[in-house]
Amino acid sequence: MMLKLSIVLLFATCLMFCGQVVALDSSVSSIIRDHCVHCHGADDETEGDVDLLEFVEADGGVDLELLAAVIRVVDAREMPPEDQSGWDDVSRDALVVDLKKSLSQQLGESAVYRPTSIRRMNRFQYNNSVIDLFDLNCIVFTLPERMMRDHDGYFQPATEKMADTVMVGSRPLGKSQLIEPRLAGVAAFPQDLRAEHGFDNQADHLSLSPLLMESFLRLSQSITHSPDFTPENVGIWESFFTAPKQGNPAEQKETVEPRETVEQKVRERLREFLSRAFRRPVDDKTLDRYSDFAMKKIDSGEDFAEVMKSVASAVISSPRFLYLHERTENPGGDRLIAQPVSDLELASRLSFFLWGSLPDQELRELATRKKLSSPAIVQQQVERMLKDRKLKRFCDTFPSQWLQLDRILSSVPDMQKFPQFYFSKYRNSMHMMLEPLLLFETVLIENRPVHELIDPSFSYRSSLLEKAYGELGNFAKGENVKQGNSVRKLTFNRMPLKDRRTGGVITNAAVMTMTSGPLRTQPITRGAWVASVIFNDPPDPPPADVPALDEKPSAGEEEMTLRERLAKHRERKDCKGCHEQIDPLGFALENFDPIGQWRSEYENARQIDMQGTLLRQYEFNDVVGFKDAILKERHRFARAFAGHLLSFAVARELGAADQLALDQITEAAAQDDYRIKTLLTEVVLSKPFQTKSIRGAANQQLPKNVLGLKQGSDRR
Repeated sequence: MMLKLSIVLLFATCLMFCGQVVALDSSVSSIIRDHCVHCHGADDETEGDVDLLEFVEADGGVDLELLAAVIRVVDAREMPPEDQSGWDDVSRDALVVDLKKSLSQQLGESAVYRPTSIRRMNRFQYNNSVIDLFDLNCIVFTLPERMMRDHDGYFQPATEKMADTVMVGSRPLGKSQLIEPRLAGVAAFPQDLRAEHGFDNQADHLSLSPLLMESFLRLSQSITHSPDFTPENVGIWESFFTAPKQGNPAEQKETVEPRETVEQKVRERLREFLSRAFRRPVDDKTLDRYSDFAMKKIDSGEDFAEVMKSVASAVISSPRFLYLHERTENPGGDRLIAQPVSDLELASRLSFFLWGSLPDQELRELATRKKLSSPAIVQQQVERMLKDRKLKRFCDTFPSQWLQLDRILSSVPDMQKFPQFYFSKYRNSMHMMLEPLLLFETVLIENRPVHELIDPSFSYRSSLLEKAYGELGNFAKGENVKQGNSVRKLTFNRMPLKDRRTGGVITNAAVMTMTSGPLRTQPITRGAWVASVIFNDPPDPPPADVPALDEKPSAGEEEMTLRERLAKHRERKDCKGCHEQIDPLGFALENFDPIGQWRSEYENARQIDMQGTLLRQYEFNDVVGFKDAILKERHRFARAFAGHLLSFAVARELGAADQLALDQITEAAAQDDYRIKTLLTEVVLSKPFQTKSIRGAANQQLPKNVLGLKQGSDRR
């Protein structure tokens, strides 16, 4: 926690050249002096290397990033420490309001957001873009990161109703799940991993080394020269790859077009193709380069289709295709200024956010006619895009990364202790991971409030998963549950939840398993996951010299509870703050064992103690009370969820200026009961999504609000 503030303070030092700062109200300065400075500034005492004495005494004001960090820790009741507070809730809330007012007044209408670097497509986006560019009826290459596969076409967002029964498959099923129509002879480039602060589309993690550039060249050639790259699989074959001919094919009187006509048609085809691939109208110079190359090949007698394949290969290995970049109209200068994105750039932002791919024809036409500048038109397009089946691509990326479900792939509960987790050569995790993903898709398709992700009245489960839940399942104890033998296609049924202890994105078997070790639960890991994923407030990593707790109790600890064994981690001063934040979150889930089954006591017959307090405010005595406590803070959860969405949408870590935008997004969504489509629409309409930060004139006065306050889900 102190590390977060010290990092932000370091950012502030690095950004001194950026200009303006904000002056604090005298009453705010007085409160910080009375309650904070004794640990952060007085008598050279600077815990976490954070000096708040300078913060309140600075003649020119304070740094916005540090101000945003102070707002966060005070609002989350992380500071002051619990035993030093002396504040009542009214005083705390009033301080947060005053601090936010100071931040808002400084930013005003000229907020400058952290720039999104030029970035290449990740391989999921590349696969989708190539499919859409050529209108393929198969995938380009297999994507193991797609954790759930639709086997019966259940995903129909236009119906706004999720099917009651779905046929799905999951990645852990092995090669049987990877047998799907694809281009033979095409191998994917390496998978892009999730950024520490978020998702696998983050610009600062998507580099392009010389070796990777070479692999893109080879990849593009293997695509267009695949034996499956044929008229049967390529939707644009007739309009792009077939040689232009004149005459009536029905009368078998076709003849080859004259060279001038061929060149004209090649240019027409390339103009459309290049404009789609590069996401903007192609300039004549670029068009000339590609068309001249094609005509030289054609004039030398090469087959027309093969020539166009070579051209297409060059296009999909071009930096203009691979890179997502936004042009600057006023380049130069050493200061960042905010500028609205162009209609074409907005079209790309929209399509890569919701579809993970190129803008379609309707988006391109609206952008070319400069109609996307209208908020009403943007809202119409978001509504249309949310009803398109390509929305499945959003569901294939965002929820699994938000929930960090990739961690379950490496979960291996001890086979001797938990034999019921394994069947044949498979694991129950292949069923577990699908439950939260299907819940997310249902909330999205049916436009439900996002807090139903926490405490839904229904779930999707297979018969095997129902059996795995034991007493938490819907079947009565002793009832025979048909498990089924299929491992390639799994049947999941929508069912009401009779027990609020289970269901939702927190209390499901997948999350409980992936946040446990082979032999025991890991409350600290679970608490860190809840803090990161649910509240978008990841704790700092532990000090390097703090040893991990052994899986098995040491001598003399056999009769202790896990809470008692972990108590020594709270004794260190530099650990106490984080443990006050995450321990209640993790121990709230302690009744779930390492494979997500319910238990009331440990193996040593000691009763499980999961009682706690959320945000130092809401006491709970069981996991249902824990859910109720989160629901009392549904606005906080919705804002945290919006932060994940915004970071995914703009492909970067969020900063101080983004915090005000998140407040506005959440307030707008609150008017519609925090429905997920409203949140998505408000993210698209927000200033961070609609603007870009560029280097401008040296004399431009700007707020110091560029680098990002840590706001996203850490990998743990």
